[in-house]
Amino acid sequence: MEKTNDQYLLDFLNYLEHQKRFSKHTSIAYKHDLEQFFDFVTKVFGSVSMKDINSIMVRDWLMTLKKGDMAHKSLHRKIAAVRSFFKLQLRYGYVTNNPAKGIALPKIAKRLPTFIESKELHDLFHNDHFADDWEGKTERIIVQLFYETGIRVSELVALSYHQIDVGNRTIKVVGKGNKERIIPLMPDLLNKLKDYQEEKINKGFDGERLIVNKKGKPLVAKTVYLIVRKNLAKVSLQKKKSPHVLRHSFATHLMNNGAELNAVKELLGHSSLAATQVYTHNSIQQLKKVYERFHPQGVNNKK
Repeated sequence: MEKTNDQYLLDFLNYLEHQKRFSKHTSIAYKHDLEQFFDFVTKVFGSVSMKDINSIMVRDWLMTLKKGDMAHKSLHRKIAAVRSFFKLQLRYGYVTNNPAKGIALPKIAKRLPTFIESKELHDLFHNDHFADDWEGKTERIIVQLFYETGIRVSELVALSYHQIDVGNRTIKVVGKGNKERIIPLMPDLLNKLKDYQEEKINKGFDGERLIVNKKGKPLVAKTVYLIVRKNLAKVSLQKKKSPHVLRHSFATHLMNNGAELNAVKELLGHSSLAATQVYTHNSIQQLKKVYERFHPQGVNNKK
């Protein structure tokens, strides 16, 4: 007896979670994309077995989505979802071909990562912008961790003190797909983390999480976003003010100061260089500014 679409989908989602180690967010998005595709096929073509789904059906579905002015980024993901799904079915022998294999992915316009200027962040950390109470120390630790390590929100809220190697001055971070990476810590940040942990224990906050609120409770992502936004607003007029902007700032400032692309890739926890290469564009923009300012033939020096 042939499996139902729901059973095929459940097997695929288990594969994404346990073998591909996809994030929960991506798995949910793929689930919705595939459910939408199967609903379309049933509505337009009737009850069709998995092995009889063909490229015409996939193309008709995508044409319908395009008519709805769907963004290229969303179309890109939906094609990727269908392609990955049928690739797995082909491996298991449930189908004889992948109907999405020959369909070109729409080009996505690359946007340069938004970042905060280094002088603005220097101002934030060196001009008494943080209160000297528990909340102020917590906020400073959060912003400093984002900027000096480039970690993600999910990684920060899950941190525990035992992930810090004081002797080697590093922190172990568990990223996407449960992949671990080691990130160096600046002496100042390490000392602040040690002091923070000691004060936390003195307050009787003995929970597992490294960063906690004034009641000793772990922080949630939404609170972290608000903290970052509030503090970046003190020094920057940049429209976007988020933890990810600090991650972009971390990578951009490293690249602008001559860091190797592979090193930045490892620090960020990217699985491929393609995701890291976007920061070279900011680097090039910085080089252009230097050239135009200092070269005799630069636009700023022509008489």
